[in-house]
Amino acid sequence: MTYRAHSARYDTMQYRYSGKSGLKLPVISLGLWQNFGGTRDYPSAFEILSYAFDAGITHFDLANNYGPPPGAAEELFGDVMARDFRPYRDEMIISSKAGWGMWPGPYGDLGSRKYLIASADQSLKRMGLEYVDIFYSHRFDPETPLEETMGALAQLHRQGKALYVGISSYPEKQTREAYRILGEMGVPCLIHQPSYSILNRWIEDDDTIGACGDLGIGIMAFSPLAQGILSGKYNHKDGLSGTRVEEKNSSLRRSELAPNVLAAVDKLGDIAKARGQTMVQLALAWVLRRKEVTSALIGVRTLEQLKDNLGALSNLSLSESEVKAIEVATKGALLDHRPRV
Repeated sequence: MTYRAHSARYDTMQYRYSGKSGLKLPVISLGLWQNFGGTRDYPSAFEILSYAFDAGITHFDLANNYGPPPGAAEELFGDVMARDFRPYRDEMIISSKAGWGMWPGPYGDLGSRKYLIASADQSLKRMGLEYVDIFYSHRFDPETPLEETMGALAQLHRQGKALYVGISSYPEKQTREAYRILGEMGVPCLIHQPSYSILNRWIEDDDTIGACGDLGIGIMAFSPLAQGILSGKYNHKDGLSGTRVEEKNSSLRRSELAPNVLAAVDKLGDIAKARGQTMVQLALAWVLRRKEVTSALIGVRTLEQLKDNLGALSNLSLSESEVKAIEVATKGALLDHRPRV
């Protein structure tokens, strides 16, 4: 059966401009980081992706190394594009990145022109696209001159392989410098993709969020659920048995679920319940409360999880007293996820 997008797909989603640009993004975007690799079959992937698009999620975020194995997420998304999404390409924002390890040797990692250009070409082939809407430098590389990394982004932009360019996990100083260098090349820095959540506030601590606000760079906040800690699955009572933290190769570390963190999660659950929301929905509302944040980037394994995330749209406002209650609940339980430079 040929897929036809829902006629009311833009009726309930909210959209925000990315910084000072003319590009609007949905306040909830869908990332394919860990959940669309080689173990995901087409029907289950399409079920989630099509439901997301039908709900107004127009932005799908990928990277060269998303899987597992690396490249698998882009290949699967490319299949969906070819078989079902192709008629809607111009309604979608598709992004990719390069900066983490992708292939062996000195040219498959970090921030060199060689790596970024080659990786972008490979990503386009895997997805069957002529261009991506956004291409990111996935992380700051202290060993490569920033002029070279930004020069590679500018080259991709000039060649039409990326309509916009951005950075990910860059601290405040490097964010300002990347913006300056790109500006001198005549290319705007559209967006910054840092981790940001109730429990992970490094962009507030070093004022990366302030820099983005000053410069007009939109923020695409990834891991708004703190790698699932704010999913509602974790609490003092039930412990960690049967949760993702016990899985092999899990990106969530047991050390991050210390008693003080679980105690904070319990309190946040009470705040969410008082609002008539799930903890997921509270976490998204908290991230999106900042005007600098364009979108919260979610990752889901199931359709039910996607529906839970979308439920946040019904109440994204937080009162002053609720924000203060969240501050009290999380005091002494914040995680340090700032990028290492």
